[in-house]
Amino acid sequence: MASRLWASRAASFLKISTFHRRFSSVLKDLKYADTHEWVKADGTSATVGITDHAQDHLGDVVYVELPDVGASVTQGSSFGAVESVKATSDINSPISGKVIEVNEELSSSPGLVNARPYDSGWIIKVEMSNSGEVSSLMDSEQYSKFCEEEDAKH
Repeated sequence: MASRLWASRAASFLKISTFHRRFSSVLKDLKYADTHEWVKADGTSATVGITDHAQDHLGDVVYVELPDVGASVTQGSSFGAVESVKATSDINSPISGKVIEVNEELSSSPGLVNARPYDSGWIIKVEMSNSGEVSSLMDSEQYSKFCEEEDAKH
């Protein structure tokens, strides 16, 4: 990320055109919802965040609304929001269960969602009530194709 920013600034200073990527990273070991959240299941618990594709479309994230630990989340329902310089967007849970941890770091550093959406930018950890829901989500290839088709419509 830092090297891309540096390269972009250097190119701008030198008045050289740069190509901005038209794709986002998609990790193979995650599952994806069509509302652009990712899940990393580990036994009966799972980590949830928004995808690189989603954060790229949102722009610079300035605030993340987090649920309370102990709150119930339901697959497909909103549990929080991400506010960026462009828009505010609901975060929908790709799985059902109980929130066992929230990423408190996002309160002081919401930009982690942009910089590292798949690791330090995670949003919640959930004790899943139905681990079978994970199989209803898209794998990396399906999600990549979904994003390409969605972007082609806009």
